[in-house]
Amino acid sequence: MTTLNTPTTLADLTTLYREPGYLHRLPAMLRGLRKPRNSREYKAARIELERLSAPITAFLLPALMVCLLTVMSESNAPDDRLIDVTIIGDDAPEKEWLKPDAPEAPETPAEDTLTIDIPILTPAVEVEADTPSRPISPRLMPVDAEPVRISKRPVTFINSIGVQRAASARSELRKRYDGGAATETAVMRALRWLKKNQQADGSWKNQKIAMTGLAVLTFLAHGEKPGDSPEFGESVRRALEFLMRSQKGDGRFQGADGNEYAHPIATYALCEAYGMTLNPNIKTAAGRALVPIIQGQHPTGGWTYRMLADVDKESGKYRDDTSYMGWCAQALKAAHMAQLRIGGLEKATKLAIIGFKANAHPNGGFGYTGAGQGGLTGVGTLCLQLLGASDESAVKKSLALMDNWEPSFNAKNTLGSSPQYYCYYATQAKFHAGGKRWENWNREMQALYTKTQQVEKNAVKDDRGQDADVGWWANGDAHTDRPVMDTCLAALQLMVYYRYLPTTSKAAVHADVALAATATDTNDIQVITGTL
Repeated sequence: MTTLNTPTTLADLTTLYREPGYLHRLPAMLRGLRKPRNSREYKAARIELERLSAPITAFLLPALMVCLLTVMSESNAPDDRLIDVTIIGDDAPEKEWLKPDAPEAPETPAEDTLTIDIPILTPAVEVEADTPSRPISPRLMPVDAEPVRISKRPVTFINSIGVQRAASARSELRKRYDGGAATETAVMRALRWLKKNQQADGSWKNQKIAMTGLAVLTFLAHGEKPGDSPEFGESVRRALEFLMRSQKGDGRFQGADGNEYAHPIATYALCEAYGMTLNPNIKTAAGRALVPIIQGQHPTGGWTYRMLADVDKESGKYRDDTSYMGWCAQALKAAHMAQLRIGGLEKATKLAIIGFKANAHPNGGFGYTGAGQGGLTGVGTLCLQLLGASDESAVKKSLALMDNWEPSFNAKNTLGSSPQYYCYYATQAKFHAGGKRWENWNREMQALYTKTQQVEKNAVKDDRGQDADVGWWANGDAHTDRPVMDTCLAALQLMVYYRYLPTTSKAAVHADVALAATATDTNDIQVITGTL
């Protein structure tokens, strides 16, 4: 007879109906899962697994979400640290650009002298009142915040513009390309004159945007940067902040001249300044200023006054003005060298080559708004060189045409009404061409420019507290804002030896090709451009 184990006490009843705990059920489930799949123990273990997975999921899923949200919130938290940057420059070791280029091929004989037909430039006659500009964009720092000052910084970048402008390189390059000691003396006088005549708001009169842009370019050409130059760094900082305060939300500049030559000049200065400082506020201003230039380019590749993109009402065609195009092209080149990534920049650069070639004369030379052989020949020649099209026949023929030119400050010279303006381009074009063409021009240019500079003795103190001279130029150009514009154009020519690498040098060509290879624009224009 079988005896049933019948509970007799409350404790026995409690034990009979007690539900096994999680830690007791888990080992039993694991043992059941190891049984054969058709066994009762395995099937019971599967059911137990489904029951036990619910509390595990209920605990782990919220915990996982909390961890994920914590990580995301930390990664998106604003970094309020200022990242310092050091620009490699004065102490950098000798680079490829400082090594001698291979000997150049012999020059081909120059063509016969051609009559120079001078186009008449429309002067920009609006003069801005000498009052400080009110800040337009709230996104820019006020001047008190010193948005342009650069200091010694732990993060290092290799500078894209101006390495050859460092003090350790200027002397070597000046000697290599036959720049005399007198040229550097004249340049220092000019820089001190500009510093002395800078206005309280950081600008230079009269057409303040354009003149400030030219002054900035002149300081930068000598390697003078904010926070780096003891004597001129503060002047450059104030000038850049004036340009940034004067910029409107659409990228244009308040108080620019009537035809807005000032815009591409100021853009040129901002792009170079960013390339030499890598200052993020300057980068923002430069990028904003490039937009109207890129958007205002004609489908033909050129530009006209005020960067108007519409067809000229009188002619029914696009008015491609070589003089205005020259400043736009220089601004694009500076943006290119500073590695600014602006939508449409690469396309605009290539399209500009077509625009300049459209104003080229078949026998050499460039005209005002069409084919010609006048003073604007230097503009078209230099810009094609800067844009990477040095091998174009228009460049070679135009250089031959300019063999008959002579450096001049005299408005009665054969170059026409604005000889110094034309020489500003011719000096650079001949420098990039090199050879006897450059040597002959350089010899005459140095002698003339250093002799004609007006000098005031012991007018200022230098950074060491010593008496120093100042110097300036006032030429006979018909369309100029003298003496600031005259002084800047002459000084920039006397710094051509180290301002840019010659476009014919291997280092410069390789740098352009490497940079062009990183372009991200689509729908590029297919152009045969030699070294571009």
